[in-house]
Amino acid sequence: MPYSVLIVDDSSFFQTRLKEIINEHPDLNVVGVASNGQEAIDKAEQLKPDLISMDYEMPFLDGVTAVKHIMDTNPRPIIMFSSMTYEGARITLDALDAGALDFMNKNFAEVSGNSQSFKERLYEKLLTCARSGKSPALTRSHIASPSPAVSTAEPKKNFSSSKKLRNTIKLLAIGASTGGPVAVSEIITALPADFPVPIIVIQHMPENFTRAFSERMNRLAKLEVKEAEAGDRLEPGRVLVAPGGKQMMVDRSGSSVKIIAGDDRVNYKPSVDIAFGSAASALGSSVLGLVLTGMGADGCEGARLLKERGSIIWSQDKESSIVYGMPAAVAKANLTSCVLPLNDIANKLISEF
Repeated sequence: MPYSVLIVDDSSFFQTRLKEIINEHPDLNVVGVASNGQEAIDKAEQLKPDLISMDYEMPFLDGVTAVKHIMDTNPRPIIMFSSMTYEGARITLDALDAGALDFMNKNFAEVSGNSQSFKERLYEKLLTCARSGKSPALTRSHIASPSPAVSTAEPKKNFSSSKKLRNTIKLLAIGASTGGPVAVSEIITALPADFPVPIIVIQHMPENFTRAFSERMNRLAKLEVKEAEAGDRLEPGRVLVAPGGKQMMVDRSGSSVKIIAGDDRVNYKPSVDIAFGSAASALGSSVLGLVLTGMGADGCEGARLLKERGSIIWSQDKESSIVYGMPAAVAKANLTSCVLPLNDIANKLISEF
């Protein structure tokens, strides 16, 4: 059975083209179309689709408000279509916070031009989200309750050290993708102002989004959070977020970051592998790498380099991950020393440091 999709958009052109494109895939089937947020709420109740594509700017009721209502009444995976402007990024982050799972660029040129690249990205996101069967709202309800019994499929590894990580770790490096904005925010906003080591965050996001993401976290967190710029110092109490469309690396001295142009030969800009690899070269055994929810395996090779230098890797567990791809890769490669549910990570960091 193909996954059922509800399209929500106030543009009849975008509705038609998106429906045509989605229906080309044998595993996807558009079961309905809505032109505004209220119609989306009504049709989500009526049709019970497996997933929803949602525009963020519509008449009568906007996409963010619709996401909140749907998550309260009929929670299911939602992909937002957004402009890549700074304002579009801010609104999309509101939608992710409300429970949307992921987002895509609303590019009329790609849609009207029948771009194969657009189709492949769309299919990957829709199918990954549908197969996960999760949304941040559902995952939050899971992690708010006591952790379930550990399954034999993914045994949790209890990590204990003879001495606190505070005595050995000089940098916390966090990598994430799909579901990451919510997961990263939950961790960073729970850390105290006197957290003793610098933090870098590599979140798969385009240009403009990482700036809006950094500013949002800076308003909510006790730590200083900023989008990284070339030469920014790695200091306790500071979180540097890799800028979208570029690569962030730890300088050879281990005391600051470098920002370089994103190479088209690298799939992810920013890349967790590149940032982790540079941290391994600069700081050796003094890094704690944390791999969170996300599709794909970015971060696995970087984690391997860190592990080879004597650094420590933690990862998020399957149950609390929106997409168990990146953390699964490091766990299956036997690189992680500690597998944790999302709601335990901040407390574990605080206790170790």
